[in-house]
Amino acid sequence: MIELPSSVLQVILNFSIGLIVTVSLNIEVGFLNLPQFGRLLAVLSGAIVAAAIPGRIIAASLGLPWGADYAYHLYNFGIVAKINEALSRNPGLSIGILILTLALAAIIGGLIGYLSVYPALRLREAYLGITLLAFGELLMNIAWNYDPLVGGTMGVWVIDPFRFVGAGGARFTFAALFIFFVAIAIYVYAEFLARSPFGRTLKAVRDAEVAASVYGKDIVKIRTQTLIIGGSIAAIAGALWAFFTGSMKATTYTRLTWTFWPWAFMMLGGVGNNLGILLGVFLYTITRTAIIVYKGALSAVIPIDPEWLEYIMIGLVIVAVVLFRPQGIIPEKPTLALPKHRIKTIQKSLEKRKS
Repeated sequence: MIELPSSVLQVILNFSIGLIVTVSLNIEVGFLNLPQFGRLLAVLSGAIVAAAIPGRIIAASLGLPWGADYAYHLYNFGIVAKINEALSRNPGLSIGILILTLALAAIIGGLIGYLSVYPALRLREAYLGITLLAFGELLMNIAWNYDPLVGGTMGVWVIDPFRFVGAGGARFTFAALFIFFVAIAIYVYAEFLARSPFGRTLKAVRDAEVAASVYGKDIVKIRTQTLIIGGSIAAIAGALWAFFTGSMKATTYTRLTWTFWPWAFMMLGGVGNNLGILLGVFLYTITRTAIIVYKGALSAVIPIDPEWLEYIMIGLVIVAVVLFRPQGIIPEKPTLALPKHRIKTIQKSLEKRKS
């Protein structure tokens, strides 16, 4: 298998994960205008699923400690090493456990979204955003303090379903490309969703909730479905990230990376526009990678540590977008119920009838 340079792999990986999370956020914020500041909650849920469940299932099948006596997280390094050795010889099992984990992460993420409906129905704007933000912090603290879940303060190693392609560069290349194709598939799904009757309903509720309810739209049901969809997609990103990195420690999943950065990507590209989201994630990923690759040269030119450049950049992007282009680089365009050529055909036929 062709091995890609590490800088290229970094761009592909960060772009793909960022795209998945930001698309999920855009479905909830851009399409329905929910103040979703708890994106960390679903992402962390997916990572916990990848770190806690498939390893225990395979360990139990191999006769290894799997958690009934809390041994899995205590002897995690040796157990995961044996599991990875078995996975490296069994591509079918590796692919099966990968698909099963992503499906389970999506289900758990959807359940988290469903549980978020309760405050979403009763709270509005800043109150809902703060509540969802607190939920994410709550889950992170539970994972950090309850050792049997994902190792607590020590963390755990995560099984590697990509090991069957080999180790080193081949493994990282295959994993990054797989995550990239998942991201593109989710992007295509979001595009179909935006053009579907359900997507148009979301935007109708966003723009005129009272009018939509008057026309018979069930606002509660719509919010429920949207939060389930967004939570499922974000949880898939969390599971993929845990699989790629091969480890899981709760405090490495911060609200800055998994909530505020996706908000910045969305604001930069264009809220409510999937193409704008893609562009915003891509521009930031390229810039961040350039900072990381050339930080040695930058340190001789700028008076600060280059490590802080990406944080400064995010802050400047948010301020600049709000001040000068609040609609983003690519503003949202109206979504037509029918293709333009169909609409023109109907218009011509109506004109002929009138004449």
